[in-house]
Amino acid sequence: MIADAQTGREPLTVVHRLQAATNAHDLDALVDCFTADYRSDIPLHPSRSFRGSEQVRRNWAQILAGVPDLHSELIREAVDGPVAWAEWEWTGTRRDGAPHLMRGTTIVGVEGERIAWARFYMEPVVDDGIGIDTAVAQASAVVQAAAPASDR
Repeated sequence: MIADAQTGREPLTVVHRLQAATNAHDLDALVDCFTADYRSDIPLHPSRSFRGSEQVRRNWAQILAGVPDLHSELIREAVDGPVAWAEWEWTGTRRDGAPHLMRGTTIVGVEGERIAWARFYMEPVVDDGIGIDTAVAQASAVVQAAAPASDR
């Protein structure tokens, strides 16, 4: 791994490799960014969490086939020891002609030159015209409806 002892940004080397492989649509190079027993936790959709670089291969093969002009932009990045935080924007056009736009953050644990685990917070962008007041009211109504009557 290319190390930068002055900045302590070594974990970002693999994040940058991942971005380059994604933009080159190089599936083998992309999968090589992950350990064989890689663990992906998806807190907003826990049933989608998985383990293993073979699932990474299946996921990305489908993504690259479905969005043939996919482009990955790294918006912001930070490092805390062996952990890298990255804010992303993924754009492109799906095969059906619809625009593809996802934004979010990944938090990755790096071991050696590969990503060993990640917490994945990427979501499709939804511009539904609902303002913040309505969104908060809707979210609170869901919380209120789910709470036991004694808690309301």
